[in-house]
Amino acid sequence: MNPNFSDQINQHTNVLLVTVSAQGHINPILRLGKSLVAKGLNVTLATTSYAHKNISSVPTLVGGVRLEFFSDGLPIDYNRKANMDHYMDTLSEFGPINLLTLIRSHQCKLACIIHTPFVPWVADVAAELDVPNAMLWIQPCALYQIYHRYYNRLNEFPTESDPNRSVKLPGLPVFGPDELPSFVLPSNTFRSFDSILNKVFMFSNMHKVKWVLGNSFMELEKDVITSLNNAGHVFWPVGPIVPATILGEEKDAGFDLVESNDGSICIDWLNKQNLSSVVYISFGSLISSSEKEIESIAAGLKQTKRPFLWVIRSPENQEPLELGFLKEIKEQGLFVNWSPQAAVLSHPSVGCFLSHCGWNSLLESIAAGVPVVACPQWTDQPTNAKLVTDVWGVGVKLNKKDSGGGVSWEDVGRCVEEVMSGPRSEEFRKNALALKTAAREALIAGGSSDYNIQRFVNEIVASCLSRSEKE
Repeated sequence: MNPNFSDQINQHTNVLLVTVSAQGHINPILRLGKSLVAKGLNVTLATTSYAHKNISSVPTLVGGVRLEFFSDGLPIDYNRKANMDHYMDTLSEFGPINLLTLIRSHQCKLACIIHTPFVPWVADVAAELDVPNAMLWIQPCALYQIYHRYYNRLNEFPTESDPNRSVKLPGLPVFGPDELPSFVLPSNTFRSFDSILNKVFMFSNMHKVKWVLGNSFMELEKDVITSLNNAGHVFWPVGPIVPATILGEEKDAGFDLVESNDGSICIDWLNKQNLSSVVYISFGSLISSSEKEIESIAAGLKQTKRPFLWVIRSPENQEPLELGFLKEIKEQGLFVNWSPQAAVLSHPSVGCFLSHCGWNSLLESIAAGVPVVACPQWTDQPTNAKLVTDVWGVGVKLNKKDSGGGVSWEDVGRCVEEVMSGPRSEEFRKNALALKTAAREALIAGGSSDYNIQRFVNEIVASCLSRSEKE
């Protein structure tokens, strides 16, 4: 720690984190909060009261971070996923009012407010309170560059009249339309997300954000991070922000929005499998696979005859094993509705990860050194899959479609075999292990991400002291 500041960081240096009650948003900002606590700051995470819905007991302190809640303006039982646009509109209207009320009720001075991208209005709250503001970017830096260039109209992107246009951006490879994030395509139907991202990247909003902290690390995205910083952006990678257990620590600062089952069944089953033999399949916390997609994956797994651990969320709350074609491979692997993913990916029996390529899952795979079979769906996932295959060389992407436009069982089998035992399988493993090493080195004392976290802490403490001297 910088000796000029070590004696001035104390419990009165308060930092507020703000995000929505979505697992993929809460986890990274909460773990960042834990890192800031370790640097001597007093940290609180404020999220929406919807976090109470699926858990019976909400903790008040996680990893040294205090939890607080504010209303998003909707009844607790309202189905937010069913009408995402209305939910985000309501949150944008009532969130600022309720967050301000929460902050003022505590009557403590804040050194900084840090928010995630999908609550850009937090920057307005910070400005009203005259508190320095930072944003934790929870997708890869590549996505930040894409959105920055798209919303500021610095490059030409696909349009309805030119849907097949490819895009070349600074620090990145050429992207075809199917490799770009879904929100920049003319086919995007999520109005609220387009509006949110537009606000995030508008100059009128970004000038309120003093720092952008990225859930990535320099060694993973050096070219694009360097390009952004050379162009005058303050983008500091502070990741990978992943469960501590993946990094070899015993405990993790986590806050699950759904009460989960005991994960020991997964680990007990993996303990009985051969080294690097298991295909792990999970598509994250938001996506429920269609019956057709489940059938295709099952048929592909059957073709490989390889053991698998499959976290399966079937449509319409149907029990997975009610689907007859899954019974045919029941003895080949293990079906679960939840898994302790960090422990699973760190297990020596896991040989590859069949993933939707959500950024949190992908970072966990990178930090664990596990090659990937990419099955992207929407938002940042197609771009992340491009990085997997063409930039990092740690896996392959499912490309071949069946007659209905979904993944084909033949391609599932082919891709799994290519990663597990194909001509490039050793290359995939070598590259994955190199990134695993780089991820750990970035986070140790003096590593690239640890340096950025300390630099950030030093700056907000200096800002806090400067403001105190003026008062």
